[in-house]
Amino acid sequence: MTGPTSLAEARALLADFPVVDGHNDLPWALRNQVRYDLDARDIAVHQNAHLHTDIPRLREGGVGAQYWSVYVRSDLPDAVPATLEQIDCVRQLLARYPADLAPALTAADMEKARQDGRIASLMGAEGGHSIANSLGTLRGLYDLGVRYMTLTHNDNNDWADSATDEPNVGGLSAFGREVVREMNRLGMLVDLSHVAATTMRAALDATEAPVVFSHSSSRAVCDHPRNIPDDVLERLPGNGGVAMVTFVPKFVLQAAVDWTAAADENMRAHGLHHLETTPEAMKVHRAFEERNPRPVATVSTVADHLDHMREVAGIDHLGIGGDYDGTAFTPDGLSDVSGYPNLIAELLDRGWSRTDLAKLTWQNSVRVLGAAEDVARELQATRGPSNATIEQLDG
Repeated sequence: MTGPTSLAEARALLADFPVVDGHNDLPWALRNQVRYDLDARDIAVHQNAHLHTDIPRLREGGVGAQYWSVYVRSDLPDAVPATLEQIDCVRQLLARYPADLAPALTAADMEKARQDGRIASLMGAEGGHSIANSLGTLRGLYDLGVRYMTLTHNDNNDWADSATDEPNVGGLSAFGREVVREMNRLGMLVDLSHVAATTMRAALDATEAPVVFSHSSSRAVCDHPRNIPDDVLERLPGNGGVAMVTFVPKFVLQAAVDWTAAADENMRAHGLHHLETTPEAMKVHRAFEERNPRPVATVSTVADHLDHMREVAGIDHLGIGGDYDGTAFTPDGLSDVSGYPNLIAELLDRGWSRTDLAKLTWQNSVRVLGAAEDVARELQATRGPSNATIEQLDG
């Protein structure tokens, strides 16, 4: 049990080295709940009844930088315009709350926001379906501020295999490797959350820049295909990348894996997508949970993943990606974005040093974006934009 001294020490550390969170689905929640009506979900005030995220709780949680996910479902027929709407939502948030949210495109922007006491706001696209097999569209997303792209979401796309779909191209196709090369040239981080282990390995073979896992935990601790195998974690020191532990119970607690499969099937039986978090969907979830008590993850569960990941990859290659507002359930003690001090206090109690924790919360994630920028400058000096097509490379 975390004591008051550890919690006070955790808050003091976060005041100096706040959390860079790799993944938050607030824009998708705003689309689902209120179709981007920001008056209906004013995050300047507590939105506990509706959202995991608002500015008061970000402040309470010691968050200093947030990658806002501009995710759209892979089964949407118009993924590109839907992604643009998500980007527009983030831009509306930045315009509406300038005293708290600072637009950020670079590692230097992140540091400047920290100095100014604002929350650096970056964007990450979740799923390569958002570029519709077009490198020009990829460049367009970068120009609009997207600083990482998750190569897949839950389904395969035409050039990359997902962790939760049947193998299709054996990891990355030739066009998939070209996507990685072009992301490197732009300075867009290659995000390997959600991808198959074969895709992780292929991307690490192809990339010229450090990668990230924006919200993934350890497969050795919880055997779920969304998590990172140890052989991949072992490659991060050589690559320079960062694995950002996630809190989603079905990815961190083995007992939750089977329960979640049954809960997802129940959602589908009610004609709902299993990832929906609308009020209707949550009513269905709660009714199922009343009949079938949910295995509960805790702060300690997440800390177990971080202990193992530090042992395998090293402290220089870890970060945090909570996946708030993208999951129906959260661990005890990490129920929303105000909970990060509880995790830091738990790690302090386990003997993690202040130096270790500063790397976990802030320094590693800022460094990896800066390293991608450095690689991009070098590559742009030697090669121009790729205009390759999937038809040319994959036939």
